[in-house]
Amino acid sequence: MTIAARVTRYLDREDIDYDVISHYQSTSSIDSAFASKIPLSQLAKAVILEDHQGHRLMAVLPADKKISFSVLNDNFNAKYDLVREPMVYRLFWDCEKGAVPPLGEPYNMMVACDELLDNLDKVYLEAGDHETLICLDKYTFQNIMSNARHLRFGKQIYH
Repeated sequence: MTIAARVTRYLDREDIDYDVISHYQSTSSIDSAFASKIPLSQLAKAVILEDHQGHRLMAVLPADKKISFSVLNDNFNAKYDLVREPMVYRLFWDCEKGAVPPLGEPYNMMVACDELLDNLDKVYLEAGDHETLICLDKYTFQNIMSNARHLRFGKQIYH
C-alpha cells in the first residue's frame, strides 16, 4: 500500500505540493519518525475522538505529545473519548490499520490542530500505510489546516 486513496484524491484535487518519504515498515508514529530520521516533534499524528452525541473530532498533534482531554473538552464544550479501534478501521477503510492520516477534509471530520505544529518549517504526515510519510512545508501545512481549530492541547509524554 502507499498513500491512502482519499488522501491522494484530496492532494491532487487541491493541487497540494508535497514530497513522499519512504521508510521501512513501522508499527507506530515513533517508529515512523525513527525510520525516516525525522524529529518526533515534526511528525503530525491523528487521534480520533467522539463525544456522547457521536460527533467526531480529529485531534492532530506532534507524535511526541499526548492529548490533554481537559483542554479539548473545555475548548469544544464537549466530553470527548477515544474512538474504539474497530470504528477507526471502518472510518479509515482505505488505510492500513493504525496509519491514520492527519487530514480531516478527505474524511469529512472536524479537526483540532495543536499550535505546536503551526510554525514548523516542515511537517510530516502519516500517509495511510506503515511505509510512507508525506512532507509539507510550513505554508502548505497551514493552508491544509486553515479550517481547523488551533489551540495548545498536546502535553509531554513521559517514558
